[in-house]
Formats: sequence, C-alpha cells, structure tokens
Amino acid sequence: MDLSSTFVDIVRRHMLNLNDLVLFAAAVEHGGFAAASRRLGLPKSTISKRVAELEGALSVRLIHRTSRSFTLTDLGRDFYEHARAALIETEAAEAIVRRRQAEPSGIVRISASVPVAQLYLAGHLPRLARAYPKLQIQLDVTDRFVDVQQEGVDIAVRSHFTPLPDSGLVQRPVMIEPIILVAAPGYLDVHGTPRLPAQLQEHQGLLTSASASTWRLLDAQGERVEVAPQRAMVANESAVLVAAAIAALGIVCLPERMCRDAIAASQLVRVLPDWSAGTVATTLVMPHRRGQLPAVRATVDFLVECFSEA
Repeated sequence: MDLSSTFVDIVRRHMLNLNDLVLFAAAVEHGGFAAASRRLGLPKSTISKRVAELEGALSVRLIHRTSRSFTLTDLGRDFYEHARAALIETEAAEAIVRRRQAEPSGIVRISASVPVAQLYLAGHLPRLARAYPKLQIQLDVTDRFVDVQQEGVDIAVRSHFTPLPDSGLVQRPVMIEPIILVAAPGYLDVHGTPRLPAQLQEHQGLLTSASASTWRLLDAQGERVEVAPQRAMVANESAVLVAAAIAALGIVCLPERMCRDAIAASQLVRVLPDWSAGTVATTLVMPHRRGQLPAVRATVDFLVECFSEA
C-alpha cells in the first residue's frame, strides 16, 4: 500500500469502520486479542473478527498472529501510528461538542448584601457575562435575610461573624478577612494616635448601631479586651462610615476590604495594627440540587475566583 496517501484518504477510500480502528488499536495497545477482550468487555472472537475484516477491507496483513504470538507487520506498525492519531483527534472533536453542549446557559439567581455587591460583584459580573453569553445573571441586592430554598435563589453570598448553622444547604467558604480599626490622618493629628486599646475610650467612635457601643479586640497572642469609644456617629451602612472616617469625624471599625481603597489613597490609616475586632467570613450558600447545574457550577467557580483575587 502506498503510505504517501494521507490516513484520511485511506479511510475514505476503503470506507473503514471507525469501531474497527478502535478494536485494532486496543488489541495493539494491550498486546493481543485476549487482553483487549478483558479490557473492553467484548468477546475475543468479536475483536479478532473485526480486525480481520479491517485487514480484508485494506487488502493487507496488519498482524502476524499465531496461537502463541501477536506481532505487527511493518505496515501494521505504520497503520497503527496513524490510526491512533486519528482516534485521538476523534476524541478531541467529541470533547469539543460535549463541552459546547454543556456550556452554561439559563438564569442564575444570586442574592448578596449591599457591601458585597458593591465591593466584590459589581466590578466582576460583566466579565462573567462575557465569558458565558448564554448565561443570564439575576442579582438581588438586599441586606435582609433571604430564604434560599423558598425564594428560588441559586446562590446566596453570605457574610457572617460566626459559623453558619447547618441548614442542609451546600456551603462553600470563599474568604475570611480581618475587621480593623482605621482613622483619617487629620483626625489623628488633632486627637493623637492611640497606642493601647484602653486609649480608644478617649476617642470618637463611628459605630454600626446604637446598641453596638463597644469594640471587642484581640491581638495575635490571643489577648482580648473590650473598649467603649465615645459615640460620634451611628450608621448601619459601611460606605457612610468610611466617608465619615475620611472626613476625620472619628475612628471606625470595619472589615479590611471596605477600607482598602481609602488606605491605599492615604485617606485612612490603620489604628492599633496589632489588634483586630475578629474576622468576617464570606460563604456561598446554595441548594444541593441547583449546585449541580452547569450554569450554577460555572458561576460558583467564577465567584470563588473573584473572592480569591480580593
């Protein structure tokens, strides 16, 4: 046979059965019909017969076989190399089709709080939309508690100070960040920089609620203290508190990410950098069955990446 012809031409000319190529390659790779039979779960006689039909279609001998030996002819070795390459390409083509069929599509409903939406999602969701054109994200931004199952939410992004209860929902932790103390350089110039937690009681505090009048702080050694700053302002919205701190109204205690941009711009600086008010964790919560959908899985993977970048 003239091997200068391409393998595809050979297949087309002889109308070869792709399954016969698979069986022939399996017999070669496993060293015989018996071993291929055990591996594929097919009768040995079936594999031998199909390979013989392949040889008949090509009018060549590909294998020297006796009761004790199984060896390729020179032509058989060349044919095997091309057949294996063709099968690899066939598998790759099938994989492409399957990936396209499994391309994330449909509606994914996400629930997130205002700070999470502003700090972590707003700048990233357009990238998700570009990556998966068939995906439609519906983001509900709310600070109220959302019943994931009852309200048909696919993914809830929860920020929490203590572990979430075991609710039967899938929980995917994505981030833990410290809660830090910050103030404007101008405030510290006027009021001085506290060196010890106890000195915070002499400073103006920007608080998250009227009932949260104290800060519980701890250091790397595990020492814990509770301090009560003088109440200068109360707001349950982090952006308002950050703005008040930048305006030099007092010291604020917030998750690090909420203050990061202002710190980078030198509008705020850490106060008592060896101390923190604990940590806040962020977890993706979803019903188990929805979490198996390709669209939801792709969105979860994307959100994990976003929070790891943060």
